[in-house]
This record gives sequence, structure tokens and C-alpha cells, in this order.
Amino acid sequence: MDKYRTLFNLDGKIALVAGGGGDIGKAISEGLASFGATVVVCGRTADKANTVAAGIVAAGGKAFGSGLDLLDTKNVGSFVNEMVAHHGSVDILVNCVGTQIEAPAEDYTEQDWDHIFAVNLKSAFFLSQAVAKHQIAGVGGKHIHVTSVRSALGIRRGFIGYCSSKGGMNMMVKQLASEWAKHNICVNGIAPTFTRTELVRPYLEDPAFYNPLIARIPMGRIAEPSDLAGLAIYLSAPASDFITGQIVFADGGVTACQ
Repeated sequence: MDKYRTLFNLDGKIALVAGGGGDIGKAISEGLASFGATVVVCGRTADKANTVAAGIVAAGGKAFGSGLDLLDTKNVGSFVNEMVAHHGSVDILVNCVGTQIEAPAEDYTEQDWDHIFAVNLKSAFFLSQAVAKHQIAGVGGKHIHVTSVRSALGIRRGFIGYCSSKGGMNMMVKQLASEWAKHNICVNGIAPTFTRTELVRPYLEDPAFYNPLIARIPMGRIAEPSDLAGLAIYLSAPASDFITGQIVFADGGVTACQ
């Protein structure tokens, strides 16, 4: 029976959490650290990443904070190289980076489209690529991308850029999983419904949006960051070593009803 006790052991693992200064990234970073991983928390705002890392260290975990602009793809590669040089490896990648630009499809601009795809999809691929190059030369690893229930379902308001870019992320996950399985790299996605974060706070404070949203979710609530942290721990751990190319919907049953 003791062999099962190690299924969620992350001792000695090095995790990179991109977007770690946000609400979802913070919960995932804390979760990975609580199971033994050393977590490198990075984000566009270094102060937020450093605050999350400091909180983990204060609680007895191992973490480092850093600023990182994922839109600068050359800098991303250099950052990952430096991280491996310092820590010896990068075993786990969690990508929590995302943005939303709301506008009716007929009014969406080329600038809006290019920006949301750059943040939500382009940065995800080149970050995964930079990490995978080291893992291919090593012993493999885990990649987790936070996508969205809206990657599979439309919505009756201006989410054309968000839904399209997250749908692309789902296929990116499947393709990378297919190509990199031979290198012992597992690539999966977590697709939550609306999650209680600062990014979506304006929507949650609008009764005209919030009330119909809750009515569509069988479990009667939105997701909390901790709901995603549990999945990230599982997908980072040995327990999921045979799971790859999957999009796990953490949606309270929304997709079960469609």
C-alpha cells in the first residue's frame, strides 16, 4: 500500500508557474509547494510574483519570484535557460496567463485579435517550446495550460477573441501531447468555468450576468482558484503519468448539460 503514498509527492521537482501572481496562479503555486515542489513564480508584474513567492516561503515552502514578459519570446527562452542553469531542471510547467477583450464580433479590431492571440495562445506555445527543449534533453516532464470552458462553448456576448484563442489552446495541448509523448512529456489542459479572480470580478458584480451564469451551472456556484489547484497538483504528480492530451473541464457540470 505504501507505493500509493508517493503518487502525489513532488519533492525535488522544479515547477515554473507563469501568471503565478494572479489568483489562479497563486493557488496553484501554493498547492505545488505544499506537496514539495520548488516553485518559480513569474508574471508580468514582478512585485506580485515576489509577493506570492514570499508567502510560500513564509509558510515553509520553497519558492522564488520573478518578472517575465511572455510576449517577448526571445526573453522567454533566455529565462527558461537561466532557470535550468540555476535549479538544474524544469520538471513542471503551469501556464495561467490569459486576457480578455470584450467587443461584438462585428466590431472586433485587428489589434484586439492580434493582442488576445499573442497573450492567450502564442505565448503559451513558445513558453512550452522553451521548457520542452530542456525536458526532451532530460527525462521529460509535465505541462499544464489553463484554458476555459469557453474553449468549447460559445457565449452570447463579445467573447470572439477569447473563445477562439482558448479553443486554439485546446488543440495546441492535444498536438503537443501527441508529438512529445515519446519524450515522456505529458501535456494537459484545465478548462474552468468562470473562476473567482480579479480578471472576471466586473462580470461577477453584474447581476444581469452573474445570475444567469449561476443558473446554468448544475453545482450552483462558480469555480474557486482552489478548485483548479487540486487539478494542477494531480496533473503535475506521478499519479497522472499516463494522462496526456486531455482537457479537464472544471465547470460544475456545465458541459455535461450542453
